[in-house]
Amino acid sequence: MLEIKNLRVTYDSITALHALSLKAERGSIVTLIGANGAGKTTTLRAISGIVKSRGGEILFENEPITNLAPHQIVARGISHVPEGRMVFANLTVRENLEMGAYRRRDRHQFGKDFDYVFSIFPRLKEREKQTAGTLSGGEQQMLAIGRALMSKPKCLMLDEPSLGIAPILVRTIFEKIVEVNRTLGITVLLVEQNANLALEISHRGYVLETGNIILEDTSEALRSNAKVRESYLGG
Repeated sequence: MLEIKNLRVTYDSITALHALSLKAERGSIVTLIGANGAGKTTTLRAISGIVKSRGGEILFENEPITNLAPHQIVARGISHVPEGRMVFANLTVRENLEMGAYRRRDRHQFGKDFDYVFSIFPRLKEREKQTAGTLSGGEQQMLAIGRALMSKPKCLMLDEPSLGIAPILVRTIFEKIVEVNRTLGITVLLVEQNANLALEISHRGYVLETGNIILEDTSEALRSNAKVRESYLGG
């Protein structure tokens, strides 16, 4: 579904990604792991058009999307849940979800999609009329994912969904990511510092180091890889 070929991204004179290549098969969960500054977030931002590439190609469903505008990327079927959640703090939960559907014209379908989001995240239903800024970190993450789902994506990109969330809610968030993948068939590209959990729920993984992919394999194989265990899984 998603293929990146030799992607290169620079910030001024600093190269953030060096000829990066990866694939995400339709219906799979693919994770990118690596230390801070490895280029994980930059990869997602380049796919979603927030930063421009200096070389290489991004293909989605075999069509080039390299350097399209972010709203065009969303229209193609890619939704990005950014690091830090970025909810609209002064809008209610429901209004945030409506913002996720801003490009859709099938308003008659919104009710069904609201129901689905509320079914996987019941807390959002309970807080439907609350402003997003009053929610806990975990609830805001649920809202950010729900908002992305309202665009009816084919591919969902998640950047550090466990960041700043109480441990008791982290497992819940990841269970819901798996549920969305399985029930809706949405392809998931996951960036996550919690490498253990990311490799536990994903099918395939890529290890980034200073803008380069140094390892790629099935998630199961990466979990048993001695270098990965030592560097990212706590030994």
